[in-house]
Amino acid sequence: MDSLSLFNLAGRRALVTGSSRGIGYGIAAALAGAGAEVILNARDQAALGGAAARLAESGATVKALAFDVTNEESVEDAVAYAENEIGPIDILVNNAGMQHRQPLEEWTLDKFRQVMDTNLTSAFIVGRAVGRSMIARRKGKIINICSVLSNFARTSVVPYSTSKAAIANLTRGMAVDWAKHGLNVNGIAPGYIRTELNEALLQNQDFNAWVEKRTPMGRWGDPSELGGAAVFLASEASSFVNGHILYVDGAFTATV
Repeated sequence: MDSLSLFNLAGRRALVTGSSRGIGYGIAAALAGAGAEVILNARDQAALGGAAARLAESGATVKALAFDVTNEESVEDAVAYAENEIGPIDILVNNAGMQHRQPLEEWTLDKFRQVMDTNLTSAFIVGRAVGRSMIARRKGKIINICSVLSNFARTSVVPYSTSKAAIANLTRGMAVDWAKHGLNVNGIAPGYIRTELNEALLQNQDFNAWVEKRTPMGRWGDPSELGGAAVFLASEASSFVNGHILYVDGAFTATV
């Protein structure tokens, strides 16, 4: 078999949560570029429609599906609709997430729960709904978006790093439970990536200088630079890769 054909996603269908912008959109574009039909997701229908239109202009086959990844009923209905009306979901990327920065002692319980629900619980809810159908077909690829903060902590974002540490172990647990059903479940842990979510940090000269000094490659990453890892983990090239967290961080986690 031609080695490059292992990365071909033609005939596959991918659902990417939180994909109207940033990392999610970049991953969706990469999967589409490898031949997959892509289902974009967000709660904001206007932003979702705009993202779908931009991706379609590149020649991608794309659908838009608005639903709240933190709401169990919304997720179950949306996944059932996708499976029955659009087609089987072969690839799931649990990317939806949020950030909030505040000294830990000032965090409210409601805000803590919102971060955990958005970053962690959503991956369980969506992963379970899609995973059931994948199990029935005895095949599927799930990619959970983790973080360099799955391993580390930084001041003011403790609940975020807590959620990302948990999703890394959720990834391993999904793999351990579902490998016997033919599923591959892996994670991608981005380093500091230039996205709208990080715009305030990018504009902060001190923080920007810290990122560039702390990252051995000396710069922030671009959302498109996560695309290769996503295509690899979504394709047959990773058929024996399971329960793995792939760091795409410019060697951030490799240095002290």
